[in-house]
Amino acid sequence: MKTLFDKIWDAHIVTEVKDGPTQLYIDRHYCHEVTSPQAFAGLRSRGLKVFRPEKTILTADHNIPTMDQDKPIRDEVSRFQVDTLAKNAQEFGLTYYGLGHPKNGIVHVIGPENGYTLPGMTIVCGDSHTSTHGAFGAIAFGIGTSEVEMVLASQCILQTRPKTMRITFRGKLNEGVTAKDMALYMISQLTTGGATGYFVEYTGEAVENLSMEGRMTLCNLSIEMGARGGMVAPDETTFAYLKGREFAPKGEKWDEAVAYWRTLKSDDDAVFDKEVVFDASQIKPMITYGTNPGMAMPIDGIIPEPENGDTASRISYEKALNYMGFKPGEKLEGKPVDYVFLGSCTNGRIEDFRMFANYVKGKKKADNITAWLVPGSWQVRKQIEAEGLDKILKEAGFELRQPGCSACLAMNDDKIPAGKYAVSTSNRNFEGRQGPGARTILAGPLVAAAAAVTGRITDPTK
Repeated sequence: MKTLFDKIWDAHIVTEVKDGPTQLYIDRHYCHEVTSPQAFAGLRSRGLKVFRPEKTILTADHNIPTMDQDKPIRDEVSRFQVDTLAKNAQEFGLTYYGLGHPKNGIVHVIGPENGYTLPGMTIVCGDSHTSTHGAFGAIAFGIGTSEVEMVLASQCILQTRPKTMRITFRGKLNEGVTAKDMALYMISQLTTGGATGYFVEYTGEAVENLSMEGRMTLCNLSIEMGARGGMVAPDETTFAYLKGREFAPKGEKWDEAVAYWRTLKSDDDAVFDKEVVFDASQIKPMITYGTNPGMAMPIDGIIPEPENGDTASRISYEKALNYMGFKPGEKLEGKPVDYVFLGSCTNGRIEDFRMFANYVKGKKKADNITAWLVPGSWQVRKQIEAEGLDKILKEAGFELRQPGCSACLAMNDDKIPAGKYAVSTSNRNFEGRQGPGARTILAGPLVAAAAAVTGRITDPTK
């Protein structure tokens, strides 16, 4: 009578502390340049090696520029961060995909596309959006820098067992509604704290019909409603995606792996601590109007009045709208914007670029729009070129950039200027997230494409 989460968690318990945390074995550890320097410094100060170096994969993504990657990084802090990661990888004998490497890219994009992320695994990274990897039927979650050190030193981590939640999306999505819209709808309904303390399993027809890219988008945003992580049970879609990937099992080992992966689903009589059901047919293309992902509404909706909550909530709500330059009762459809960003670990995969290119084909970029189209990895970029999507984009007036986290978080050169509006396919619209004073409207790749050609917030289904 186990949930999918229970099956994987229980298989990875090393020891349990009575009334305390669980010592959990970790199958795969991803590292990037932002949260790992102090962890490696900690190992050095204690004279420790990395316990199982083959289990850790490093890549540079947050601080790297998305233009002129063959030149030294201009920003001193960014250059130092990336150089430090390279040195740590060399000193501790770890696999590192640095700038210019054909496998370089955003950590949550390169893990799955190379076959490092597999069903049944426990996966961690010093990055909150590690929940992305749960799309493969894995327990994947973000950890802090001290925990990064713990995993490097022991391949284990101390964790309190979270509660379980199942979110079911009944029925089919309407045409033009994406996984990003599902996620923004879900967070707007449950709020940014609605899944705090839970590990979420996504089920239902709409989830089963998603591609792996779509499932990764949905799991990626689990963290934005407070969840510890999100997961989808592996199925034929998962196996088809993984088959032939470089580091996925091969031959007889593949057959053995798939036989095991087929057991990774919640038992019919498994009991979850909480159940939530949504009707997928009710979801429209979504946009955010505030400064957290829960402040989202249908693209043709109006900004709601603040709820009659406590004074602090009202002040917070008013502050968010003030920052964005919006008012309750206002429609955002038709509102001019300045920037469009396609990319990030949320929407920087090949499917996102196919959707965007398909929409802008035969159209032209609006003159008032600065568009940053940033693949999540070099492999995604190569696929864009192989499919001729780059030509479609170029004819429509768009330029393809080099891989990296880019304008998701303003740790590199791609910053949205103060006061400007950006329709962004990334995951967070916090104040200053995309640059000091930047105003972020989160959306899916189709809404971003529509904004890029019309110069304003436009419903792509109309």
